[in-house]
Amino acid sequence: MSAIELRHLATMAAIAEEGSFGRAATRLGYTQSTISQHVAALEKAVGGPVFDRPGGPRPVRITPLGAVVLEHGRDLLAGADALTGAVERFRAGDGRIDIGTFQSVSNVMVPTVVRRLREEHPDCDIRMTEEVPGQQPRIDDLDLLFYDGRLDGDVDHVKLLDDPYVLVARPGDFPAGPVRVGQLDGAPLVAYPPVCDQPRLELALARGGARPRIVFRSAGDDTILSMVRAGMGSAVLPWLAVHGSGVRFDDRLSVHELRPALAPREVFLLWQAGRSHSPLAARTIEIAVEAAADLVQQASHR
Repeated sequence: MSAIELRHLATMAAIAEEGSFGRAATRLGYTQSTISQHVAALEKAVGGPVFDRPGGPRPVRITPLGAVVLEHGRDLLAGADALTGAVERFRAGDGRIDIGTFQSVSNVMVPTVVRRLREEHPDCDIRMTEEVPGQQPRIDDLDLLFYDGRLDGDVDHVKLLDDPYVLVARPGDFPAGPVRVGQLDGAPLVAYPPVCDQPRLELALARGGARPRIVFRSAGDDTILSMVRAGMGSAVLPWLAVHGSGVRFDDRLSVHELRPALAPREVFLLWQAGRSHSPLAARTIEIAVEAAADLVQQASHR
């Protein structure tokens, strides 16, 4: 059987519904000779007549072969319409996106990104995965990855923001105002596990003359802050973690700038190099950059 064209099936369906070649031509915007050509091509493809043509005012009748072709042809036409609709929705920004993230970004930035995507594309399918502390994230499984650093390999990125470190302690543990890094030497400290940016932070503290005693490690921001409230020690945390936990409204905790300031951790949005972005992924990058700029402005007024 020769290849069957969708336009010929569409013509056949119109004839069957209208009852004549002429009315089908009017409906589809073709000439009647074009309609006849489509039917002839279809009959050649399937190897037999699909319509009986009684002539005169009497309507054309579909043949048994034509009934089989029309039944399955309508399924093909419906599938083609569904495909066209899906492609149009994809181009408009719908579809699925898989995003990797980490805790403080999940608390502060990602909700803004998700809310705006939902507002613009209510039918989009957003899948989120939060990194497991201590494990290297698998960017090849994701469209985009929020990460506090860069990854080795063929990866492109946009830098979202610098996330400065601050000291969180109980009120009275340190005088009000900035705290010198050297004052943390030998002091009890609650900290993240030694992964991601934490080793660099601890090296920066050591270079600043501070070798605090790590008395507890946890990957959870809330857990670390609970231990600070309990008196286990102070904590040096990135601003996003502090901001996302509502510390500024907690009278059991005080926040201090460090002097000299430690180099901030860098927050990036990463993706596989050379990978074509869907419209939804491209819009997500734009929204993430805008949300990061808003956070930087908030941080400058804190």
